[in-house]
Amino acid sequence: MIQCENLMKIYKIDEEHEVIALQGLDLQIEKGEMMGIIGSSGSGKSTLLNMLGGLDRPTAGKLIVDGKNLLRLSDRELVKYKLETVGFVWQNNARNLIPYLSAVENVEMPMLLKGSHKRSRAKELLEMVGLGNRLKSKLGSLSGGEQQRVAIAIALANQPSLILADEPTGSVDGKAADMILDVLHHLNRELGVTIVIVTHDPQLKRKMDRIVAIRDGKTSSEILRRSQLLHQDQVVKEDTQGETHVELAVLDSARRIQIPEEYLKAIGITNTNKVHLKMEDEKIIIANPSN
Repeated sequence: MIQCENLMKIYKIDEEHEVIALQGLDLQIEKGEMMGIIGSSGSGKSTLLNMLGGLDRPTAGKLIVDGKNLLRLSDRELVKYKLETVGFVWQNNARNLIPYLSAVENVEMPMLLKGSHKRSRAKELLEMVGLGNRLKSKLGSLSGGEQQRVAIAIALANQPSLILADEPTGSVDGKAADMILDVLHHLNRELGVTIVIVTHDPQLKRKMDRIVAIRDGKTSSEILRRSQLLHQDQVVKEDTQGETHVELAVLDSARRIQIPEEYLKAIGITNTNKVHLKMEDEKIIIANPSN
């Protein structure tokens, strides 16, 4: 469904300064998969979301979504892509809902923009997210969790093949967050839509089979449910996720691996960019060169 190869994004601040948001990111997401992307602030996860959603164009690399090369789409084709191929769910409900419209009217809006308005389809989607009894409710009378479920229905209005959710549980309590994720799981299974959730919450793994961690603009590791361990081109970093999940470090296209800063600090690598590397009993050992 999604293929990113050596994806780069550089923002020009002024004549002399640039910010590199993505630094050769590699990522593959299968059709019908529901997966998460985590990372600290500034890691590049929101930039990646904007790239996948056609809200911003990559500087270089390869980005194909549902057979469409997003680096080569014209402006007109990109508008069609955003209207038909992808649906968005934002953390800020002001970006999801028009406050003076009812829930069902909000869901109808994307259909009107596409020219395929169907009140019955809007009602069906609200029923699917458990809000069949709130069709005429407006923003002010809906809880935060209900507003996010309306946003999910809006995202599905034009039958997209990809849903992008940016911190969809970030502004609700734990109970509402679980309900939102359960709704997304149900829709993923029932409709087969691919869902990518961007978050800073590592607890998301409880609901996911796969979570990709991004650090410094690159894919650094993946957290997989043990039953999903099918790829032989990844190496185990450390099992820190209990019995159900394992975290794997990812080798990029140049066979490089990111080493977490806390690991380097633990062996005293702070003031040098060199390490001692050796093979020992079929293991690769990284050590402080001064030891």
